[in-house]
Amino acid sequence: MREISLDRLRTLVAIADHGSFAEAARVLNLAPPTVSLHIADLEARVGGALLSRTRGKVQPSAIGETLIERARRLLADAEQALEDVERQVLGLAGRVRLGASTGVIAQLIPQALETLGHTHGGIDVQVAVLTSQQTLQKLVDGSLDIGVIALPQPPVKGLRITPWRRDPVMAFLPARWDSPEVITPSWLAGQALILNDPSTRLSRQVGEWFANEGPQPTPRIQLNYNDAIKSLVAAGYGATLLPHEASTPLPDSRVVMRPLQPPLSRELGVAHRAGEVERSTGHVLEVLWGLQAW
Repeated sequence: MREISLDRLRTLVAIADHGSFAEAARVLNLAPPTVSLHIADLEARVGGALLSRTRGKVQPSAIGETLIERARRLLADAEQALEDVERQVLGLAGRVRLGASTGVIAQLIPQALETLGHTHGGIDVQVAVLTSQQTLQKLVDGSLDIGVIALPQPPVKGLRITPWRRDPVMAFLPARWDSPEVITPSWLAGQALILNDPSTRLSRQVGEWFANEGPQPTPRIQLNYNDAIKSLVAAGYGATLLPHEASTPLPDSRVVMRPLQPPLSRELGVAHRAGEVERSTGHVLEVLWGLQAW
């Protein structure tokens, strides 16, 4: 079965709008025989007359009116589809899929999205909560465009991984505690602790930090949601070790931050597929580079 060409539908609509084969040919920049051929093809396809001549003016038949109504919608949809694609090609619109941990999404990604909204508001960023390994796998299989991952990572074929941020890990303590100005593993190991769960790289870093001075403490709670951890600290339920980004607000007044001795830092990288990236993806990368702190 032959499909109906949009060009032929466009010709039919032009004739209906201008009431003349000749005027439609002029508006569409077609030869008059081509216009006649388009209508003959359409009539052969639908099996009935689409136009009639009354008092020298061409008018749609009942069948023609039905097809013209649908044709206008089809042509408008096709034009909109082309405009949407052109905007995406130009980087004015598009969808970018980004993966990151809950901590990064809570503290850093909103800053990037706010900037992006001012500069390229037509870009829709879809954010997924993923571990670094999940992020890398989804980048490889093409179901993700950008990932914010913990460093270091081994090279991954087909991906570009660039260092992005190095933020200090700080002790977050209930303000009512009598705590020293600098927090050591030996002092903190004796306190109630709320730490990241073992699936995170930060958990492994914290374990190594404690191991420098003694046995591993047993945390009271293990979570993978930093804002929830901070809320529990504010309630006086325990202390934690978390990264602190200089651009983020200070914690609740019920929480105090203290530096660590020895110091500890959390390193993040931005990963994306190697080679040329779509413009919309490039614009998201630009705002992320604006938050770079290495």
